Amino acid sequence: MISWTGLFVLCGILNPILCCDWLKQYHHYSNISLTSILLMGGELTEEESPVSFPYRLYRQIRNTEVESQLAFIRNSFELILGLYRHGNFSSLTWDTEETQRFLTAIDRQINVFITCVSMNSTADNRLSGYYRRLKTRTLSHTGGSTASWELIRKETKLHLDQLDLLVASIKHSSAASRRRSTTTPHQQ
Repeated sequence: MISWTGLFVLCGILNPILCCDWLKQYHHYSNISLTSILLMGGELTEEESPVSFPYRLYRQIRNTEVESQLAFIRNSFELILGLYRHGNFSSLTWDTEETQRFLTAIDRQINVFITCVSMNSTADNRLSGYYRRLKTRTLSHTGGSTASWELIRKETKLHLDQLDLLVASIKHSSAASRRRSTTTPHQQ
């Protein structure tokens, strides 16, 4: 039997997860975006990015509350889309249909998270700074060369993989919370 306190705690933890059907939609569009980013171009470049990937930031966000994690995911998608927005892809040999499918999937993921995350949740300055540096040191310095776009595509794939791991972590912790709350007997 669950006490009222346990029920309120459980609802507080799971509210961002249950408030919308984001997880089902996330995995659908995540699969589309991950597939499209691979199919829109050739092999991913082996070139190293001039900006270190923020693995540490992803590890830190896993230790925050679910609402912050969801805001981080939403902000990541917005920043990813910002890299590609207004880009000149004319010199690229990317498949235009796959590129459009990728951009549409990212936009839809943003829209899914808008319904789940308070708009008061702002972007982490470290995350925004990383994307600014990435754009400046790749696209801006090269005038949008093919090599710089391929580097952006590679970095985007890394982010999509890390976001999938973060979502898996959220899903795992919410399932563990549900199991604990339903198996712990409370005496009143």
